[in-house]
Amino acid sequence: MEISSILFVALLLVMLVVFLLELMTCKPPRAGPKLFNHCPPSYPIIGCLLSFYKNRRRLLDWYTEMLSQSPTSTILVQRLGARRTIITANPKNVEYMLKTNFKNYPKGKPFTDILGDFLGSGIFNVDGELWWKQRKLASHEFSTNSLRDYAMNALRKEVKNELLPALELVAEDGQTVDLQDLLKRLTFNLICKVSLGIDPCSLDLSLPNSPLAKAFDISSEICARRGAATLLISWKIKRWLGVGSERNLREAVQEIHTTIGRAIHEKIKKMDEKTRITSTNRLDLLSRLISAGYDEEIIRDMAISFIVAGRDTTSAAMTWLFWLLSCHPDIEQGLLREIELVAKGNELDYESLSELRLLDACLYESMRLYPPVAWDSKHAISDDSLPDGTLVKSGDRVTYFPYGMGRMEALWGKDPLEFKPSRWLSEAYLETSRELKKVSPFKFPIFQAGPRDCIGKQMAFVQMKYVVASILRRFDIKPVDEGRPVFVPMLTAHMAGGFQVSVHKRV
Repeated sequence: MEISSILFVALLLVMLVVFLLELMTCKPPRAGPKLFNHCPPSYPIIGCLLSFYKNRRRLLDWYTEMLSQSPTSTILVQRLGARRTIITANPKNVEYMLKTNFKNYPKGKPFTDILGDFLGSGIFNVDGELWWKQRKLASHEFSTNSLRDYAMNALRKEVKNELLPALELVAEDGQTVDLQDLLKRLTFNLICKVSLGIDPCSLDLSLPNSPLAKAFDISSEICARRGAATLLISWKIKRWLGVGSERNLREAVQEIHTTIGRAIHEKIKKMDEKTRITSTNRLDLLSRLISAGYDEEIIRDMAISFIVAGRDTTSAAMTWLFWLLSCHPDIEQGLLREIELVAKGNELDYESLSELRLLDACLYESMRLYPPVAWDSKHAISDDSLPDGTLVKSGDRVTYFPYGMGRMEALWGKDPLEFKPSRWLSEAYLETSRELKKVSPFKFPIFQAGPRDCIGKQMAFVQMKYVVASILRRFDIKPVDEGRPVFVPMLTAHMAGGFQVSVHKRV
């Protein structure tokens, strides 16, 4: 039994004794305010710890059930061993947190503590002035045509020289392949090329994943477990003792720091002082960060953040889309018609990708149902009140919940669980404009919104559309297992056990 499990059992026994003593001297808990009628049962001292532990393996659906019954789409979760947490699927609350009163809802120290060993002082794990400076630099670089062209060339080469030949071999041999693993390798290669200027691994699935990719997987999984721990003190004790998963995390982070540090030093050697200051040929982000004058630790942490954001999010979105298309062959055929109409027998380029509106709609709809990041939390600086009347105390964890929001009838109608790309298409789509409906980012906060919205959104869509279209034009992808896959929400979500598919050439 893991130390964390032993600690939990011991603490649970102590709390049970305290609870029984408390129960003998207290009246049963009154029902809370009307706003929180649909919260889990809560008791003196332990709060809703028992319900939380019982539902710990289905938190997404448990929260969604309670939110769908709440008149404000907001619930309160209070339990021993964790901060008071407000969870909301209310777009007005989301807009208030992410935009209107942005300064009161930073990520906060509890969040940065959980991810600090892994992400350090990278853009996704800092607040205030340090975040603003990194954001300004990253926004500028992502808006340059040179980086766009560099990323597009890397994408085209990787798909043509690695991805398509790998699928061709699987089709010829009549084998199956874990498409999720293949796409993760692809996106990891791409983001490492764009961020670091290095090619870390092969798409040959007969070969093991690169040590760097494995280290990112281990770090992401363990940090996600920290955040979801029933008793948050458990991982801190393991880290202090240097045992179990925390020792594995330390070793994985050391591998990441060593590899990226080596890439930084090699890049600096290739850049003389004149080149750092005046070059207009800086291609990868690492070269740009070095030229901007940041110290090596900040450069390393920014690179780690970009790799985390650019790898698993896009591969997860594509994996779930391929599964959904396998369940809806009529939509897949519509996509094929659109791709051929736009491509006209040629290779797709940056401009033609923008015309694939049905593919845009399919990706949006896939991420509505299976968001790459299932939830995101901020921590209130001062006492406050959300637009729906929820009272927020200083230090509260306030979580907006894309997974649950995608399943709210109040937001998406009577069929929120159905895969319907038409939700995103304007009435004029089949006529002349081919435009998507405008949906508030606070109703669909997949890429966050407000000042911290995703600066890589456009690049991510270009990548996903090019990869999906390139595969669909050439291959028919069929799942081996007819069952419904399990959605696993780590730092970024993935499909439990991978996605085994058969691959057939299109005729």
